Amino acid sequence: MPKSKEFAVRMEDRPGILGKVCRALADRGVNILAFHSFPSGGESLVRLVVDNPTTAKTVLDTQRLNYTEAEVVQVKLAHRPGELARAASRLGDANININYAYCGRHLELAGYLLRVTVRAGSFRARSRQSSVQRDACRL
Repeated sequence: MPKSKEFAVRMEDRPGILGKVCRALADRGVNILAFHSFPSGGESLVRLVVDNPTTAKTVLDTQRLNYTEAEVVQVKLAHRPGELARAASRLGDANININYAYCGRHLELAGYLLRVTVRAGSFRARSRQSSVQRDACRL
């Protein structure tokens, strides 16, 4: 499964803040590939997977935002009934937990695909347990 850098950014939960951050990324040519936002207690936790993590980090630093970085894996799923069930079942059978997931559009193929993102740490640790489990995780 391909790995990506994910940024978890804490920002104020008020109109215009997300737009300002996204505009700053766009102005530097950073494309957001997947996105998730969850409000809590006057703040939003925004998770971003981008095409250029190095430039994105510079932008986030320039904006003086608090963020963490994590390595995540991406599973590309066809846009048809049962694909998420198949992938989640195969990961579960390999004892890999999906900590959280969100989707984005896959641009290389015609149509839409779900992109499910799971924390890479759980995949890496558990996928070393046996070659049978590694094979089960090939989606």
